[in-house]
Amino acid sequence: MLPLPELAQAHTDLDDEDVAWLQLLQADWQIIADLSFADLVLWLPDRAGTGFWAGGQMRPTTGPTAYVDDIIGSFAPTGRRPLVDQAYAEGRLVREGDPEWRDDVPVRNETIPVRRAGRVIAVVGRHTNLLGVRTPSRLELSYLQTAADLTQMIAAGYFPAPGPRSDHADSPRVGDGFLRVDDQGRVVYASPNALSAYRRLGLSGDLTGLVLTDLTRDLVPPRQRPDEETLSAVLGGRAHRDTELGTPSVALIVRSIPLRPHGEHIGALVLVRDVTDLRRRDRELVTKDATIREIHHRVKNNLQTVAALLRLQARRMDSPDAKAALEEAVRRVGSIALVHETLSQTVEENVDFDEVADRLGTMVTDVGSSEDGVGARVRREGSFGVMSSDAATALAMVLTELVQNAVEHGQPGLTEIVVGAHREGDVLRVRVDDDGAGLPAGFDLDGSSSLGLTIVGTLVESELGGRLTMGPGPGGRGTRAEIDARLG
Repeated sequence: MLPLPELAQAHTDLDDEDVAWLQLLQADWQIIADLSFADLVLWLPDRAGTGFWAGGQMRPTTGPTAYVDDIIGSFAPTGRRPLVDQAYAEGRLVREGDPEWRDDVPVRNETIPVRRAGRVIAVVGRHTNLLGVRTPSRLELSYLQTAADLTQMIAAGYFPAPGPRSDHADSPRVGDGFLRVDDQGRVVYASPNALSAYRRLGLSGDLTGLVLTDLTRDLVPPRQRPDEETLSAVLGGRAHRDTELGTPSVALIVRSIPLRPHGEHIGALVLVRDVTDLRRRDRELVTKDATIREIHHRVKNNLQTVAALLRLQARRMDSPDAKAALEEAVRRVGSIALVHETLSQTVEENVDFDEVADRLGTMVTDVGSSEDGVGARVRREGSFGVMSSDAATALAMVLTELVQNAVEHGQPGLTEIVVGAHREGDVLRVRVDDDGAGLPAGFDLDGSSSLGLTIVGTLVESELGGRLTMGPGPGGRGTRAEIDARLG
């Protein structure tokens, strides 16, 4: 099933602007399907002129479908769908013909030419399952009249409206709340859901006959409604756009589609959606995210306090071994604090580890410079990518230990430590190379009594699901530590 742009490129002569126009139509045609109680199918003319390709399909949410199966990508040769042929050739709406029986269901077929810049570039088939048709109420009659106006606009080239679509992912649909206003912005008809939405704002009577802009201005405080230009354009039905408004306890999204089936403005379709519960959940999520970030911030502060206390204690120690042990503890606590600091600055519980790795290298080498005052440079190659906070905390500890190990045991001759990372999905390969003195003769990783390497081995196996190996560096110089981890 090819998307519309690829299908049009493969089988039609439609240019990029034609395809963009059809995509704008598809962005809004759920509204037309719902107002029509009918399925819509977009037919694209074949390049060779031998038929039409089904480039899009939309089912109604207000009635039964006429198409159980998807037909996107199917080809209808000339003559198989005569109403499509006629609408495209004559450039007019075609409603002639008896109902078509499809799977024991009577279906009324209509076709609408899609016009852009004076040319018919496609045809929309409208297919109504007649088993769902009943005696129309005033609501259904208003729906059908508005659908008729919109289809006239498609055939005349006035719809869809050019320009960007709504920024609201929760933009209202027909069933959320339907209003029809006249050319003066006065409500001609309001569905029960639209009336309920306005009664939540404080309306006590009916909407019919009221000027929607004036009514909304009276009900909504100035600070919680859009600027006057937007308010008049949307609620007056003069602009194809939407806006959000409400009171301290109610939030509504209002969307307007101006109607001009014959070129002159006759009114508008206005859709209303009550998003009070959605906005309350959004506020709760924002509060939760802020709380989580504050927790990470406080954990970071507490860890930095612990590191500072350990550093003070180390300065008071006379034993070189005790002082070195406390300084190692300071670095380990600091590496964990770095991860929490990163988490405190993002709304996600994931960490982009490249920045953490760079800061860890700087932290370790600043403290562990060589005796002659020249510190080794840490350089990163490749990218660690984004990972969970748990994996980031473990990996931060591992990198701290490996870089610190290189600093401590790489003298004499240590000038550079290279931290390489290669990520393929959940598989992460890390190497730490140094150009220092290399491993001592007879070194055995499994038999090592080093606390740092014991910590690394435990974290790599238990937290990162991987393994650690150590050996000579590239060309036999220095040391290479390698980690194969699985982050999934």
